Amino acid sequence: MPFLNYHHLRYFRAIATEGSLTQAAKHLKLSQSALSVQLRSLEESLGLALFERKHKALVLTEAGRIALEYANAIFHSGEELTDLLKNRAGRSRGLLRVGAASNLSRNFQLSFLRPLIPRDDVELIIHSGSLRELLAQLQTHTLDVVLSNTPVRRDAETGWHSHLLDEQAVSLVGHKKRGMKPFRFPEDLETVPIVLPSLESSIRTAFDVLMDQTGIRPIIAAEVDDMAMLRLMARETHGVTLVPPVVVKDELESGELVERHKFPQIKESFYAITPSRRFPNLILRELMKPKIERRRVGGG
Repeated sequence: MPFLNYHHLRYFRAIATEGSLTQAAKHLKLSQSALSVQLRSLEESLGLALFERKHKALVLTEAGRIALEYANAIFHSGEELTDLLKNRAGRSRGLLRVGAASNLSRNFQLSFLRPLIPRDDVELIIHSGSLRELLAQLQTHTLDVVLSNTPVRRDAETGWHSHLLDEQAVSLVGHKKRGMKPFRFPEDLETVPIVLPSLESSIRTAFDVLMDQTGIRPIIAAEVDDMAMLRLMARETHGVTLVPPVVVKDELESGELVERHKFPQIKESFYAITPSRRFPNLILRELMKPKIERRRVGGG
């Protein structure tokens, strides 16, 4: 059975990624001739050519494409092993590293993590950022889970899993006023200003489709891409705000805000995005299990 050299595989992967010996050698800080020798050793070990030259460029052969797929999986497992053991070493407490999309409701984040907050045996690390930034950290194993209001596409390279944790119908909320009449939707939106999520939001897209069907152009007071700011705007505006009730949970419970109209057909979804891992974080598994089982029982 041929011996597979881990370093040869690393050099091959660099060449395939960079697309040329010159660039790969520069990246690895090796001479081009030394790198060529390492590639030849790997090809001899496997008994197959991994590249062919086309118009002075190196192109993967069929065997090369298969080898690259396995190389990516091998290095992915190596990174996972290093991360797992490094974070376990010297730790008497469990660690959960959570990424939260910046436009996600803080109240939802808190409700998700609440079971862990009083525990002395768990350390929580929470990062906020764009979904793209957080997924990059998830891929390099510096995060265990990303909380988002949008799922991500799974493919062979990333292997993401988007677990639907909850769904909530959105509402129009506003201040409670003495002698307030019931809100007439959609007619009242011709005179009452509205604060909306930004155009990138899925609930904004669904709301715009609904308004197109009614033929009414609402008076837009503001468009906000951050749920924390949307909550503040709901408290300040004299009109109404389109928002999932969980975002303004405290204000609704105190009576500062009331739901003026509910949209059962427009829902905000909440996801936990995890990578494919051979050794999943046990704290995360414990945290997510009741939420996933509850959705299964409820038919979600």
